[in-house]
Amino acid sequence: MAVYIDIERKLKGFSIELQIKSSARRIGILGASGCGKSMTLKMIAGIETPGKGRIQLGSHVLFDSQNRINIKPQKRNVGYLFQNYALFPSMTVEENIAAGLKGDKEEKRSRVREMTERFRLSGLEKRLPGELSGGQQQRTALARIMACEPEMILLDEPYAALDVFLRDRLEQELLTMLKDYEGTAILVSHNRDEIYRFSQDLLVMEEGKTAVFGKSRNIFENPGKIAAARLTGCKNISRVEILNSHSMRALDFGVILHTKRKIPEDTSAVGFRAHEFVPVWGKRLENCIRVQVVSRAELPFEQKYYLKPETEGEENGEREPLCWFVQRDRWQELSEKGLPDYLQFCEEELLLLKE
Repeated sequence: MAVYIDIERKLKGFSIELQIKSSARRIGILGASGCGKSMTLKMIAGIETPGKGRIQLGSHVLFDSQNRINIKPQKRNVGYLFQNYALFPSMTVEENIAAGLKGDKEEKRSRVREMTERFRLSGLEKRLPGELSGGQQQRTALARIMACEPEMILLDEPYAALDVFLRDRLEQELLTMLKDYEGTAILVSHNRDEIYRFSQDLLVMEEGKTAVFGKSRNIFENPGKIAAARLTGCKNISRVEILNSHSMRALDFGVILHTKRKIPEDTSAVGFRAHEFVPVWGKRLENCIRVQVVSRAELPFEQKYYLKPETEGEENGEREPLCWFVQRDRWQELSEKGLPDYLQFCEEELLLLKE
């Protein structure tokens, strides 16, 4: 089912201006806190109203400022899973699931029974939300949403308040429960790993605007813009001075990088992911930086090295250290050989970025 969103709304300090057109069943919205992600979901749901624009789900127009269409939230057929699940605390599991259903008593009872079985809530029907675990609360909230057969589900950082173990477990449960869902699901998060596992298409937001929109895997492999690179986990980003069509000075790394591919004229920065460096012992090769360790952090499955940028005869100033993350399978090599003399930027892993 195609989703079309073209909306604008002025907020305090910035404005939301978004354009999305997608036929994906799973869409992710990634952005820093306060960039307008949750407000975007609320406008899709009808809880908030855009200043102008259009929101369309398949052939169903939810909002159209030009034609003065603004469907009420309860008639949009859109399910909204809030961070705290928004269950009615004084109502039992079965009463929560039945809350939005239409039909006679027997029809409601049958639908509730179907949902409790589907979402593994059998035996918990008479419990209140306060008597449920986090996973059971999530399943109850989803069962309530799914009982109404929505065309779209909106997930507003559903794991934000959970510890790492519970978050990972509930994420897997959610993915399993949505496996057979034929509608469109949109997940808002500032956690890139959650977004990567969930989404087919990805919107990266920066201060209310579309930084990048496209296929999730493509954006993680080649973010294209500085904001998208940061949000998808790139730790090393430097401003560049283009020297010619195949070389550039990475100002914050203190090195000159050469490429076989042509460097676009509008390239303003270069990015390199912390785990992609190739260690070099002995003679310096092309596209290398000298290993000068500023600090080090050892984790159970990863060692993190923070390296001093090269100076090329100039002072480092306030340049950020470079990050080199070493996975556990390479620890033995470092133990035997010691730290490398240089780290090489592989050209195929260089991210050429725009503002």
